[in-house]
Amino acid sequence: MARVSFIGLGVMGYPMAGHLAAAGHRLTVYNRTAGKAARWLEEYGAAGPGGHARADTPAKAAEAADMVFACVGNDQDLEAITLGPQGAFAGLGQGTVFIDNTTVSAEVTRRLAATAAERGIGYLDAPVSGGQAGAHSGQLTVMVGGAPDDFARAEPLIGAYAKKVALMGPVGAGQTTKMVNQICIAGVVQGLAEAIHFALEAGLDADQVVEVLAKGAAQSWQMENRWQTMARGEFDFGFAVDWMRKDLDIVEAEAQGLGLELPLTKLVNGFYQELQDLGAGRQDTSSLIRRFRG
Repeated sequence: MARVSFIGLGVMGYPMAGHLAAAGHRLTVYNRTAGKAARWLEEYGAAGPGGHARADTPAKAAEAADMVFACVGNDQDLEAITLGPQGAFAGLGQGTVFIDNTTVSAEVTRRLAATAAERGIGYLDAPVSGGQAGAHSGQLTVMVGGAPDDFARAEPLIGAYAKKVALMGPVGAGQTTKMVNQICIAGVVQGLAEAIHFALEAGLDADQVVEVLAKGAAQSWQMENRWQTMARGEFDFGFAVDWMRKDLDIVEAEAQGLGLELPLTKLVNGFYQELQDLGAGRQDTSSLIRRFRG
């Protein structure tokens, strides 16, 4: 089994690291809030010979690792845990691989990958889709950018928490694929919010409407899993408005660099900002319907 480190034990990273442990890998974990790392060890196995361990810095976590996984918040968080004397790159040796599961900009990905290459470290950008539920069930979709040899080494480990893993191209391709994913989701959720609002105001039986539409071309994951809670005004799920805003800001910045206009993405991103202004930043992204129904 590989010697693995996992940096970032948030709502996604905590169960993802757990799946790696369940697959038989020995982990050294690091989290900015040390209490989470301690709780992870209590749940998945105490420190000791052959057991899991906790490190005080990303560099210490990386020292004995063949591969380091990271799942943090944003560009700044990723730079903080990779660079400098306490960063993971300082602890990794030549021939090791750093796998970033964070959704961040392609720009910071390419810059960090270049820094890693100077040190002889492989770098894979591997953002995930599937949300908190997918992380807990080990059913995430992982889109990867990087060198084929590095991907071949990491793919079996990524498979511990994924139902689908694919190499999309060179470094940065994982992040740009995730941007495509978020563009699609933003449009679908907005369309579903408008459709449910329309159906209810038109006096239709929403259950019957969705039962019919879900068997046709309008079917989507969002329709199958979110329409009932949207209609009831329940938005306490995994992927928050704040996270989607961060992701769509990344999309808009990348599109601007490519000289592209994404009018629907820009519009929906603005709607999510309205929800943040209402204090709904921690609610599920399906809360877009609140703009219509309060």
